[in-house]
Amino acid sequence: MSRRSNTAARCATCMMHESVCVCALFVPIPTRTKLVLLIHHTEVRKPTNTGHLAVRSLPNSTMIVRGKDETPTAPIDFGDTEPVFLYPHEDARPVEPVSHPVTLIVPDGNWRQAGKVRARVAGLSKVRCVTLPPGPPTIYRLRSEQHPAGLATLEAIARAMAVLEGPHVHDALMHLFRIMVERTLWVRGSLPASEVTGGIPPGVTKHEPTSGVRPAT
Repeated sequence: MSRRSNTAARCATCMMHESVCVCALFVPIPTRTKLVLLIHHTEVRKPTNTGHLAVRSLPNSTMIVRGKDETPTAPIDFGDTEPVFLYPHEDARPVEPVSHPVTLIVPDGNWRQAGKVRARVAGLSKVRCVTLPPGPPTIYRLRSEQHPAGLATLEAIARAMAVLEGPHVHDALMHLFRIMVERTLWVRGSLPASEVTGGIPPGVTKHEPTSGVRPAT
């Protein structure tokens, strides 16, 4: 299957192969915390990107695409909330539960891209930086991770929401994340269907760039 036809076989919403689309699993998760995802334009259409899954799951969220053609990103309206920026800058402090509404700003891109966001988006240089509490290593297996403590964007959002909103938000996001990762691994032929959370829908097909489409096994 060519790159072009392989892309055409993907769902336009979740960007998974149509046979293992996860759109039916999107359940709105109400939160007081507002999520602002600052995504680099090179990440927007990558099927391995996970940040957009959080935006689709959390109604109180928005996604801002940045970095294209050096166009400045407009300042973010925080309203009556306290903004916090999720990134391990040297002045960052662990995220903590608070009694007031928060806007959680999360950069989505590689480490180099994410590290530049605070300086390139107007108003962010004065926003307090927060880090995640210690936790288990990533379960993301779709990209190589150069940082030992590195997490996929959706994992990072889920862990921050566990602190700010409670474990129910974390668990709902991580359930979707596991299914997305495991279905993708199954499509690649590196995970048996028996190990995919929730299983594989009957009758689906695998899409393989080198050999076309073949029946599921």
